[in-house]
Amino acid sequence: MWNALFRLKKNYLSLVEGGFPVEIKRLSAPLSDNDVLQLKAGDNVLISGVIYTARDAAHKKMAELIKAGQPLPIDLKGQIIYYVGPTPAKPGQAIGSAGPTTSGRMDAYTPLILEHGLKACIGKGFRNAAVKEALQKFKGVYLAAVGGAGALLSKRVLKSEVVAYPELGAEAIYRLEVKDFPATVINDAYGNDLYEEGVKAYAR
Repeated sequence: MWNALFRLKKNYLSLVEGGFPVEIKRLSAPLSDNDVLQLKAGDNVLISGVIYTARDAAHKKMAELIKAGQPLPIDLKGQIIYYVGPTPAKPGQAIGSAGPTTSGRMDAYTPLILEHGLKACIGKGFRNAAVKEALQKFKGVYLAAVGGAGALLSKRVLKSEVVAYPELGAEAIYRLEVKDFPATVINDAYGNDLYEEGVKAYAR
């Protein structure tokens, strides 16, 4: 795991600051099935386009709507959700600090959200077996952003607006326009897991 975490931090420096030469894949959001199927665990990506934010409170609300057969506040088809609760923006900023939330908090809801069209999610940490199975079944990917780099990540956000659940404050759903937002593929649609690969490599 530590090898994988070091790799994430090294890749972040490369993607954002040009510190290390790594291969980069560029993604334009929203995503198609073909976009997802081109990605493999360990790939470094730069995302441009529209993504959405949501944490556990917003996921719970969306899951309840799905189960009740009610329309969702956003169309999930092809979308990327970033697990983040941004701090208030300072004057001249599109958004405040925007570091990733621990992804396991969303595990209970993610398979259902993937079933309804989500193509990628961005966070930090491991996903459970049900999420990894759903990524394969519904052709999705899990990406990691580097924790502790919220101020730098926020510079990749060009525009931010609340589009659902404003009563949740920082946990509302935001629509973000991003340019070259850096992330690394952890779990791909083929069942590969970068963190597990790191554990195996470290154990050798």
